[in-house]
Amino acid sequence: MDLLQAHPYNACTSIYPKPPLHRRPFFSNSITLYPLNSLKTTSELRAQVAVTGQNGTSYSLAVPTHKVTVHDRQRGVVHEFFVPEDQYILHTAESQNINLPFACRHGCCTSCAVRVKSGQLRQPEALGISTELKSKGYALLCVGFPSSDLEVETQDEDEVYWLQFGRYFARGPIDRDDYALELAMGDE
Repeated sequence: MDLLQAHPYNACTSIYPKPPLHRRPFFSNSITLYPLNSLKTTSELRAQVAVTGQNGTSYSLAVPTHKVTVHDRQRGVVHEFFVPEDQYILHTAESQNINLPFACRHGCCTSCAVRVKSGQLRQPEALGISTELKSKGYALLCVGFPSSDLEVETQDEDEVYWLQFGRYFARGPIDRDDYALELAMGDE
């Protein structure tokens, strides 16, 4: 048997050919980090992104990378890792085998909620945290991008949910109005 036929990759490419040129993505990316000893602070760490266009021209872009420290209160562990400014904090942590709390991954719940101790992050897609809580330093790791070196502390999901919605549910038990219920049931 020919070596080309025996290699599994070649078998796959013969069955599934590459898409035509007009359907290939415009850019292909690869990330390279500068050596740590050439930097003065962790904020100077840059991810080097090489972008190649369809015509073969290569461009080099430097993406700032920041040190993120997560104090996981529930597990009693502190995680430190580096995250490029254009990457979600949770996704980068997972790519480095760091387990952090999460649920929806879309910024809609409070499972990955943290309180910012120092630093800044952007979270334009954080629907699960109100503007009021954001101003008090709460953030969601699943849709958060670091803007500087960052230190955060995980929060209890129920605690953040209460802070977010407690004023709506804290009015005490609702009195049951059987007459209104009968009227409503009669309409159906």
